[in-house]
Amino acid sequence: MVPISPIKSHLRRYLISETKRRLHQPALRATVMRAYETRCAVCSLGHSSLLDAAHIVPDSDEAGVASVRNGLAMCKIHHAAFDVHILGISPDLVVEIRQDLLEEIDGPMLEHGLKERHGQKLMVIPALRSERPDPELLALSYKKFQSAG
Repeated sequence: MVPISPIKSHLRRYLISETKRRLHQPALRATVMRAYETRCAVCSLGHSSLLDAAHIVPDSDEAGVASVRNGLAMCKIHHAAFDVHILGISPDLVVEIRQDLLEEIDGPMLEHGLKERHGQKLMVIPALRSERPDPELLALSYKKFQSAG
């Protein structure tokens, strides 16, 4: 008989925890997806299961209102890059990629999915002006992007 390793015997452990759920999130997602016609603002990917309603200013921030004007439809890679300040969006809706990543050599996702979007306008914006990203919220987010890395 093969002995069970100490690591394997501890892999299946559980914890019951209390969580805080944002009850407004499903409604915000539906509104953002409708406004962006279920396409990523950055690359125009149109697969709903790969898209998120990203907050321009985080929900936890006082300025991070639950409004379509504080939202962008983004594919999961662009949303993650936006949240960690690899990707920024200027108030005039231009995508920027952090300089250190522009200099990095890696695979096709970095090259085509991120670096090629640098300096380009968002590919999708809401048709209704009242649903477009708030320039002041973009400015707050962009300032954090500029100070990162």
